Amino acid sequence: MISIRGFGLETARITGGFWARKIDMVAREMLPYQWLALNDEVPGAVPSHAVENIRIAAGEATGEFKGNIFQDSDVAKWLEAASYSLSHHPDPALEARVDEVVRLIAKAQRPDGYFNTYFIVVRPDKRWADLAWGHELYCAGHLIEAAVAHNAATGKTELLDVARRYADCIDGVFGPEEGKIRGYCGHPEIELALFRLHATTGEIRYRNLASFFVDERGRDPGYFDGEIPLGFDLGFEVAKTRAFARDYFLNHETVRSQADATGHAVRAVYLYSAMADEYAATGDEELLRALRALWDSLVSRRMYITGGIGSQAQGERFTADYDLPSDTAYAETCASIGLAFWAARMTEIEGDSRYADVFERVIYNGALSGVSLDGKKYFYVNPLEVIPSVLECRQDHGHVKGSRVQWFGCSCCPPNIARLVASIASYLYGASGDSLWVHHYAESEIETEIGGARLKVAQRTDYPWSGGIVLSVDPEREAEFSLKLRIPGWCRSYTCSINGRAADTGVASKGYLVLRRRWKAGDEVELEFEMGPRVLRADARIPELSGLLAVQRGPLVYCAESADNGDGLYRLLLQPKGELRAVFDPSLMGGIVRIEAKGYREDLRSMDTRRETDRASGSRDSGMPYEDASIRAYSPSSIYLVPYHQWGNRSPGGEMRVWLRSKE
Repeated sequence: MISIRGFGLETARITGGFWARKIDMVAREMLPYQWLALNDEVPGAVPSHAVENIRIAAGEATGEFKGNIFQDSDVAKWLEAASYSLSHHPDPALEARVDEVVRLIAKAQRPDGYFNTYFIVVRPDKRWADLAWGHELYCAGHLIEAAVAHNAATGKTELLDVARRYADCIDGVFGPEEGKIRGYCGHPEIELALFRLHATTGEIRYRNLASFFVDERGRDPGYFDGEIPLGFDLGFEVAKTRAFARDYFLNHETVRSQADATGHAVRAVYLYSAMADEYAATGDEELLRALRALWDSLVSRRMYITGGIGSQAQGERFTADYDLPSDTAYAETCASIGLAFWAARMTEIEGDSRYADVFERVIYNGALSGVSLDGKKYFYVNPLEVIPSVLECRQDHGHVKGSRVQWFGCSCCPPNIARLVASIASYLYGASGDSLWVHHYAESEIETEIGGARLKVAQRTDYPWSGGIVLSVDPEREAEFSLKLRIPGWCRSYTCSINGRAADTGVASKGYLVLRRRWKAGDEVELEFEMGPRVLRADARIPELSGLLAVQRGPLVYCAESADNGDGLYRLLLQPKGELRAVFDPSLMGGIVRIEAKGYREDLRSMDTRRETDRASGSRDSGMPYEDASIRAYSPSSIYLVPYHQWGNRSPGGEMRVWLRSKE
């Protein structure tokens, strides 16, 4: 086990560039907007009632609980995102708002430490009676994670005290001891939170409880059989629905026996993240073997090119190997975010760039697509192909939206993307022994101690728009240590120099370039990743993508929109070895690199002309939409592509397509 330790936002900081703009958007737009949504103050948006539920539970408002049974988690994720934002953007008004929510939660908390507004207000007699669907432990987990973040950002302990009392309450109810419940939540999350709470407080009981929840799952595969939700109507009988088989809850096998990524996609990657946390704590090799098998299953056979996961709407779940349809993809934003969490943990466990490569793919594509450029509209589902006229008619496309919306009845995704973006600096760097790891490239800086010397490293870069990175290395005194720089998997060639002199690029370990030397103040490392656009084809075992091509430049996957190409994107054809030109356009969507490809457009006139000729000559034309392939015609056409994560920001409701037809 490599055991790379990460850094919090007190150590690593974004200082400019791509991510600074996103983090600023969280502070200026997303958090204020989401606060309004959580308080039902966005005209036309689906009501949340989440904050009002807390006021009712605290006795400061009257009325009925409204919303989903897990509505508390939206507020908790907002609190976590707000705490991260306060680390970057001190804001007295936001801090006061956070303090007020913390006060309400503390007031609503029961004397024994319990907190859940649905079970406090609606069903106080049914605590822990619906572990499959009740989301009590799931909501508790998000509250605990918010408390850890709040304490780290502000130094305040009020919410952390609430979290500890609640964790103590849970520890008194669950566990292997006689008289306790030998159970676990249908939706993993409490495990991640308890590992984080242990790291913050040093209390071993929290880690032990997290390990219990991980290890207990699947010991009785029938644990949730026949469970009927207490808090909401699913609209169907679970027992008769294939999508909600035992693997939906990831309890079909013990965690050490699982080898295929299956079930509800968000639940799955949250569980895998918890398994990684337990491995990091225990070094259990059985867990590592399972994690590697699950990773291979998910990444090699069940992940979209965008880093999206979960190909079926019913059950929000994985299906079969290579079943990755573009138009009916589910690819929930939360699932991509959970995959990023897991990938970050695997990077720290194994020190292998293949995990960081997936993290990068996810954050620049499948996760960021979940929020509009102004931070006020969201995708829950992230398809790779949209034809608006089809969305209006097809029942099996009912989950897909052609444009982002203001809010959702189940709004787990908006605050989740806010907390990921606001905390992005914590994923950039790592340390082990006398090595500093640079996992990701962004305008940023870190101050820490490596090799017995205080050290500051700063990155200057316009990544992901360009592949040039300059790292300034400034130890307080001359010291020998290793700088480990990830070479992205998409990069086919690169150069590296130290203080203007070419560095040995042959010394690499698991995808990281290792630069070991005696470093002194003022040293500079220059990296240049070749970033030309690449045309990719899919594995031949993905039937929906046979004969189709996609374009990627650096970490960004590109797509075509009707805003640039007109309707009928299915008629566009790329050449596998055709000319691709990348151009930075400062006027387009805040400044992006767009791609122009020289391709073709299928000409519809040949078929229409043939029909008209047949009819004029008295031929018995069947009128069917089929003809001899030999008379099909194509016209040269420019094809314009934009980053996938930015689609739908100019002309909502238009067509979009990632995979284009190939003209060999």
